[in-house]
Amino acid sequence: MPRRFVSLLTALTFAVVAVTGVLAFVQSFSLQIVGMHALMGFIFIGLIALHVGNNLKPLTRYSRSTALWVCLAVTATSTSAMWWQPGPIKMLLGMSGNLGPAMSRFERSGRRMTYHYSPADFYKMELVIKLGNAYQLDNPPSLAIWLENQGGYHIKTLHQPDAGKVKHLPYWDFKVRGWEKAKLAAAEGNAGRQVAGKTAVDGVSAATPNGSFDPADYILPANPDQPMPYKLLIEIDQFADAHGTYDDQPSLVYAVELDNSRPQTFQLLELIGYPQREPSSQDDGDSESWSLYYVNDEFGSALELVDSALLTIERQKT
Repeated sequence: MPRRFVSLLTALTFAVVAVTGVLAFVQSFSLQIVGMHALMGFIFIGLIALHVGNNLKPLTRYSRSTALWVCLAVTATSTSAMWWQPGPIKMLLGMSGNLGPAMSRFERSGRRMTYHYSPADFYKMELVIKLGNAYQLDNPPSLAIWLENQGGYHIKTLHQPDAGKVKHLPYWDFKVRGWEKAKLAAAEGNAGRQVAGKTAVDGVSAATPNGSFDPADYILPANPDQPMPYKLLIEIDQFADAHGTYDDQPSLVYAVELDNSRPQTFQLLELIGYPQREPSSQDDGDSESWSLYYVNDEFGSALELVDSALLTIERQKT
C-alpha cells in the first residue's frame, strides 16, 4: 500500500482509538464504545505493521542507538505500573466514570451473567443473574444496573445499555437524567456563591445523609459507624415481546437494599414492579415523573427473562 495512504489511515485510526479510549474512561461502561475501541485497535495494529514495512530502514537505524534502551526501560516501567496498579494509579483509575477498569468486570457464561464490582480490596460485590427461559442469547434484552440511595436518587450506574437501547429502560433513564440535572444545579449553585464572594460552610464536614453524589459515601463511608443504606437495582426489557393486551411488555425492575451496619453476605434481588410515566398537566421536562407499579397477571414472557439474581458481598478487611 502506498506510504501516503498508510500514514493517513494510521493517523485517522489512531484518532478514533484515542477518542474512544477517553470516552471509555470518562463515562459509564458502554459495550458499543469499548467494542469500537477494541476492534479499531486491531485495525491500528495492522496499519502499524504496514507503517513499519514502509519505514524499515530508518527504524533499523533507531534500533542501533541508545534511544532504544531508554524507550524500552520507559515502556517496561509504565507497563508494570499499569499492571500492578500502585496507589497513585488506583487513584487515577478511581476518577473514571467507568468505575475504573480495575474495579468492575462483566461476564456471560452459558445461562448466567456475572457482574463484579470491587471498589476496595476488602469490599467485593458479585451479582449473578441466572437467565430465564425467555432470555434470548442471540437477541439479548436491554439491561441496566445501578445504585440508588434511600431517597430513590440515582448515585451510580454500574452497567448501562447500548446507546440505541436506552429508550427501552425508561426508569433507569429517568433516574440518570434527574441525577445529571441535580449535579449540574449543585455545581451552578456553588459557582454562584463563589462569584458572590460567599463561601458555604457546613456545620459538619460529612456527606448529607442520602444527599451525596459520591457512591463511596454509601459503599465505603468515611465513618463506618454511620453508614448510609443504599439499593442495587436492575431494569431489564425485551423489545417487542407481545403478550396478552401488551404489544410490547414494559420493562421490569428488580432491587435489593444494602446496609453495611447490618452486613449480609448473600441477598436475592426481588421484583419490585414495572415503570409507568405519571400523567402531568405541564409540558416541561421538570414535571416528568415515573413510578413503579405492581406486576399483574397481564405479564408473561417478561417474567421469564430473569430466573434469579443473587448478590454476594465480601467485606473482609485484609
